[in-house]
Amino acid sequence: MKHEVYHIVAIDKNHGIGIKGLIPWNIPDDMKFFQHQTTHAVNEKKQNMVIMGRTTWESLPVKHRPLKNRFNVVLSRDLDYEAKGATVVDDIEKAFKLADKSIEKIFIIGGASVYKHTINLPEITGLYITRVTQAFNCDAFYPEVPAHFSKLEKLASGKYEEISYDFLLYTR
Repeated sequence: MKHEVYHIVAIDKNHGIGIKGLIPWNIPDDMKFFQHQTTHAVNEKKQNMVIMGRTTWESLPVKHRPLKNRFNVVLSRDLDYEAKGATVVDDIEKAFKLADKSIEKIFIIGGASVYKHTINLPEITGLYITRVTQAFNCDAFYPEVPAHFSKLEKLASGKYEEISYDFLLYTR
């Protein structure tokens, strides 16, 4: 069964995505966009899957773990790792295989090493990128968008306080 698989990420102008395990900006519309994209299934009998690394899982506030109304998968080299409410696997291919007919779309939600490891996989359908126009002090970065994601669609733009941003979708 073939599922659409997307990266979903917010990046600053230097491709920064985080610092010390946290998002360096607060953009409420980006949180709403993330939640809508990752929870909305056209077929109401299905749900979406989110795949994340262990560090991303641990960065989620405990009260939001697992992410509601989504099938949560955590990648960890330690198969004894406990992620209550999520399924733990040690390989992205195993994560993809968990997507049965009850799953509509798959979203890879981070972190940096997971994005880097998966961005060139043939399974990746597209990239939902919130591009923040400023630079922030980040220690984790998103890779350059590969040339095979040549179709770019601007979904919306916004500004919150002093932060301007664009919601973008890159597809093959």
